[in-house]
Amino acid sequence: MTGAPTTSLFLQALGLVAATLAAVVVFAAVVALNIPPPSPDVYSVAEVVRALRTGKPVATVEGQPLTVREAERPPAGSTFGRRHLDFRAGLAHALGLRPDDILVLQNETRIVAFVGPHRHLAAPPAALDQTVLLGRFQVAVRQPDGRWRVVQPRRALLDPWQQRVLFVLTGAAAAVTPLAWWFARRLAAPIKAFAEAAERLGRDPDAPPLSVGGSAEVGVAASAFNEMQRRLKRYVQYRTAMMAAIAHDLRTPLTRLRFRIESAPDELKAKVAHDLDEMEAMISSTLAFVKDANRAGERTKLELSSLVESVMDEAAETGADASVERAERAVIDGDPVSLKRLVVNLVDNALKYGLRARGRVFAEGGVAVLEIDDDGPGLAEAEIERAFEPFHRIENSRSRETGGIGLGLAVAREIARGHGGDVVLQNRPGGGLRARVSVPLAVRSARPAQPAPTRSVAEASS
Repeated sequence: MTGAPTTSLFLQALGLVAATLAAVVVFAAVVALNIPPPSPDVYSVAEVVRALRTGKPVATVEGQPLTVREAERPPAGSTFGRRHLDFRAGLAHALGLRPDDILVLQNETRIVAFVGPHRHLAAPPAALDQTVLLGRFQVAVRQPDGRWRVVQPRRALLDPWQQRVLFVLTGAAAAVTPLAWWFARRLAAPIKAFAEAAERLGRDPDAPPLSVGGSAEVGVAASAFNEMQRRLKRYVQYRTAMMAAIAHDLRTPLTRLRFRIESAPDELKAKVAHDLDEMEAMISSTLAFVKDANRAGERTKLELSSLVESVMDEAAETGADASVERAERAVIDGDPVSLKRLVVNLVDNALKYGLRARGRVFAEGGVAVLEIDDDGPGLAEAEIERAFEPFHRIENSRSRETGGIGLGLAVAREIARGHGGDVVLQNRPGGGLRARVSVPLAVRSARPAQPAPTRSVAEASS
C-alpha cells in the first residue's frame, strides 16, 4: 500500500475531474485568445460568372473551387437581403439574361457580402473583377431547356475555423492526458496493492498483513482484510488444535481397551485388536497431519522438476517402478518440506494402488504442472472428488494390505491449495489414474519453460 495521505477516494476522483476540466478550459482559452480569427473565403464575381457560362468547375484565387451541377428544380434556400435584386441585375447584365432567370441563395444563414467601388453590379462586365463575395452561397441560372445550372463553393470536410477548434480540443486533450494518467495511477495504486496482497494470501496463509494507507476507503478495506485474515488464522488454528486434542485424548481409552481385551476369547480378541490397530494408525496419521499444518514452513524459490526427480529416485532405490518421463524447468515459491510431502504422497498412492508411477513436470499458462500416472484400475467418476475427503477409503482400491488410511490425498490437496494451486484426479483414457498438481510459477519465472533432458530413474542412479 502507498503512504499517501488518508483522503477520501470520492474527493480524489472529484479532484481529478475538476483538475482535468480546469486544465482543458485554461488551455482552450489560451489558444483561442492567441490564434487569429479565421478569414472568410473570398470569391470574385467574375469567377462565378465564368463558372455559369462554361458549366465547368473554376479554381478560385482565395477560396474553395467553384463546383457546377445541373438540377431539374431550383435549389431551396433563402436570399440575403435587399442587395439581392442589385446582385441579380448585375449578374443578368453580365450573362445577358433576365433577372427572373437568376436565383441567388445563402447557405446555412452565412452572410454574403459585396466589396468593391460599386454599390451594385449594374456595371460593365469589366468592373466585375473588382467585386467579391464573402462566405458560402448558391447561384442558380435557368437554362433554355428549363433545367437549372447551380454554382457554389466546394464544401470541404472541415472549414478552417472548424479545423482550428479541433486543433484546440486535441491539444487540450494531449495537455491533460499526462495529468489524468498520473491521477489515475495514484488512485489505482492502492487498489492494485490490495489485490496483490489478496493473491499472496491465497498462496501463503501466513503472508504479512496489509499496511493501511491510501484513501480512506482503501484504508478501511485494508483494515477489514487484515482482521479477516487474523480471524481465519485463529479459526484454522482452533480447529486444528481441537482435532489434535481429540486425537491425542483417544489414545487413553484405546490403551485401556487393549488391556481389557486380554481376557476376551481369541476369536474376538483378534478382531478387536485389528480394529484398535486401525484406529491407532488413524490417530497417528491425524497427529502427523496436525503437526505439519501447525509448522510454519519458510517459502523459497525451488525447481519443481528437481524435487520430483529426487522423490522418484528415492522410490526407485527401494525397488519401486518409478521414473520421470518429462522434466521442464518450473521455478515456484513454496515450502520445500511440504511440497516434498505432497509429491511423496502422490507417488506412494500411485505405487500402492497403480503399481507404477510416471511423472511429468512442465509449465502451462503461468503455472507449474506436475502429473503422476499409474496403471491401476482408476476410480468411478462419483468417487474421484470423495477420494480427497479425510479418512475416505475406496473398497475396490484400498485394503488393509495396502495400508491405506485415507489422508494422503487430503494432505496433498491441502498443501497445494496452501500454495495457491490445487490437485485433481483424472481417469486416463488408456486406463489408470492421473494426479495433476498445478502451482503458480514464481513471479520472475512466469515465462515459457525450457525443456530439460529427459532421464529415467535408472539413468539418474547410474
